[in-house]
Amino acid sequence: MTEGPMVPRVLDDAHRKQRSTGHVKTFWRKIRKPLAQSRFAKNAIASLLAQVLRFVRLTNPMVEGSSSVEAVNAALAPAIIALWHGQHILAPCLYPKGQGLTAMVSRSADAELNALVLERFGLEAVRGSGGRETSRNADKGGARALIALKRALDSGKNVAMIADIPHGTPRQAGLGIITLARLSGRPLVAAAVATSRRKVLEKSWDKTTINLPFGRSAIILGDPIYIAADAGEEEMELKRQELTAALNEVTKEAYRLVDGGSK
Repeated sequence: MTEGPMVPRVLDDAHRKQRSTGHVKTFWRKIRKPLAQSRFAKNAIASLLAQVLRFVRLTNPMVEGSSSVEAVNAALAPAIIALWHGQHILAPCLYPKGQGLTAMVSRSADAELNALVLERFGLEAVRGSGGRETSRNADKGGARALIALKRALDSGKNVAMIADIPHGTPRQAGLGIITLARLSGRPLVAAAVATSRRKVLEKSWDKTTINLPFGRSAIILGDPIYIAADAGEEEMELKRQELTAALNEVTKEAYRLVDGGSK
């Protein structure tokens, strides 16, 4: 039988692949800090990433059944666009040019690159974390970011926030985005972007999805969710659950469209 000798060979291939991945991670750890300290390097990488995203968008035509961003914007702007962590990478490419948008970006060092990429698309970024903030309990950075986002809404700009808490429970909306909707009186709109060709980083906490070229794409926007200015804790929690369900639903629908109804 030939199966026996194949087993060690397969194991050797797996071990080589594991060692290769380990080398890449070691290399990244070594260069990560110098890159973080180099403004030139960060700007160069951000420009490269923006070009890659544009290429991915160009080679992934939108499928029938996708939502019209322009129509939703005309009906609801200024609105709060809600996205899931790890599922938002291609979103800047799909936002209409010339329409103001301010996005909340984490205050972590790694997230500075995200902010620079947003700038390449003509979008603004404010630094903060909107996951755990409530009207009673807000850290200073998160509170300042929420104030900046409210000002953007008041000026007529849409804003975008990642709804789930960084390194918390994925696909569970936090109260920060609910608080912003209550304070501003503007609607929440759940949004999801998907491509048929993608790489899912299974070991990442949020199952980060890297969109790949030469496939199909879809964007799905949910119905608006409004929160009353006098909403109490119980109502806020119900709206948090409603947003969670809406985001999961639009995500499911976006993947169903690009995968030909398989999900």
